[in-house]
Amino acid sequence: MISEKLSTFIEKIPKTDLHVHLDGSLRMTTLLELADQQGISLPGTSEEELKQNVFKSQYRDLPEYLAGFQYTVAVMQTEEALERIARELAEDNLSENVRYLEVRFAPQLHTSRGLKLENILRAVNRGLQAAQQKHNNTQAVQTKEDLPFHFGIVVCALRWFVPQMSTYYQQLFDVMPYAREKDVFAAASLELARASVALRDRENLAIVGFDLAGAEAGNPAMDHREAFMFAHRNFLQKTVHAGEAYGPESIFQALTDCHANRLGHATFLFSADRIKSPHVKNPQHYVDQLVESVARQRICLEVNLTSNLQTLPEMDSLSEHPLGKMIAHDLSATLCTDNRLVSHTTVTNELKLAATHFDLNPEQIRNLIIAGFKGAFFHKGYIEKRMYVRQAIDQINRLMPE
Repeated sequence: MISEKLSTFIEKIPKTDLHVHLDGSLRMTTLLELADQQGISLPGTSEEELKQNVFKSQYRDLPEYLAGFQYTVAVMQTEEALERIARELAEDNLSENVRYLEVRFAPQLHTSRGLKLENILRAVNRGLQAAQQKHNNTQAVQTKEDLPFHFGIVVCALRWFVPQMSTYYQQLFDVMPYAREKDVFAAASLELARASVALRDRENLAIVGFDLAGAEAGNPAMDHREAFMFAHRNFLQKTVHAGEAYGPESIFQALTDCHANRLGHATFLFSADRIKSPHVKNPQHYVDQLVESVARQRICLEVNLTSNLQTLPEMDSLSEHPLGKMIAHDLSATLCTDNRLVSHTTVTNELKLAATHFDLNPEQIRNLIIAGFKGAFFHKGYIEKRMYVRQAIDQINRLMPE
């Protein structure tokens, strides 16, 4: 248990969440309401039944963890639903003093009722913007007693998919019937990168990053190199799910083939025993050099304690999580929720778990949070970001316990 003083400090300070999936972070009440309105069948008609049947406190493995997304995505096929869910997610974060939020999702999963990528991204942007405007017009923000709220959208490409996941993918397989599967996956990623850059530049949507999510094993990041090179050439920042369910080689690919500015999870960054390439003759040396490279470049690590514990059967307790090593190596690590609904968590909860299981002091908590502000992709210019980070640091310092 942590002290009441440290608990209060964590609750009051401004926070960030750089890694939260829109389709994994609905309010349960909203999911039920939208399903009823849209005539979509759920494996339960109440919050209690959904918690028992789908959104559990513990999962057997990653497939069971991911099972709930078929229901959340199903109700997110209209602009109205997307806008509402994005707004509510921002409001939920604001209520726990999250002041910078990056929301990620795969727009290509939301085309089953005919929505175009641009309409999907506009709707999410509108929802987040509505919450932003409401907060930033408050007296506390106007008098600089509170930080303004900023947000960004990170678009997710997928390492792997099947036609049934959305009509977009069905159509892509139809027009590429003789292509290798991995070439179809790569084509979807490149199209998404192009759409993201175009909408960012043409309409000034807050699209700040490009991501790659999905099963790592058998679906290497290098297959999506062309999409990431397009994002790189067009100054769209990159983050990659890497080292979540695969070893250090996946992280190396994210850095070298995808030019990742941040890493999602990086749970197995230190796991030399997970290296599979016969070309790596000295696995421990490889890991040492990889960690040194991540540290030197200040690659921000988006750490998700609860979801890692839920999806990795080999992790028996949070004390086995590499966060402690990340802190000991002075890496730029920040805590995120991953999926607020699926993992039943909040940023505040993640910070309290870290403080409890790794015996962190206020200074270490402060460093984790500041890493989030510094690692933010941020929609506005660098000078504005620096001013915002300075504001955040000053407010955190004022709230530091004696």
